Amino acid sequence: VQLQASGGGLVQAGGSLRLSCAASGFRLNDYGIGWFRQAPGKEREGVSYVRRSSGATYYADSMKGRFTISTDNAKNTVYLQMNSLKPEDTAVYYCARGRPVASAWTISTMYAYWGQGTQVTVSS
Repeated sequence: VQLQASGGGLVQAGGSLRLSCAASGFRLNDYGIGWFRQAPGKEREGVSYVRRSSGATYYADSMKGRFTISTDNAKNTVYLQMNSLKPEDTAVYYCARGRPVASAWTISTMYAYWGQGTQVTVSS
């Protein structure tokens, strides 16, 4: 099982980035994929989650309307489109595989496998 996160970079406030999480060793249809982020000195927090099979999507309140999670099953890849980025979005972003119930998607211990992270830096 491998998760490869990519797409991070340096962007000005108001800009956009699209993160990718390429999965291998399993089918996306069988698992949920969550995006988390961790800023220096802060705890890891849930950003978004796409639930297996149903395709239902979930977002943290501060990301609603700005971030969009999507899945390309043919490429076995999950994307996180991030628009209207703010300096407070600066963090290392991780994707992770799990099967949490909907109410627990933000709990990092619900995920068994993690990608290596990709740095997102938003300048003001």
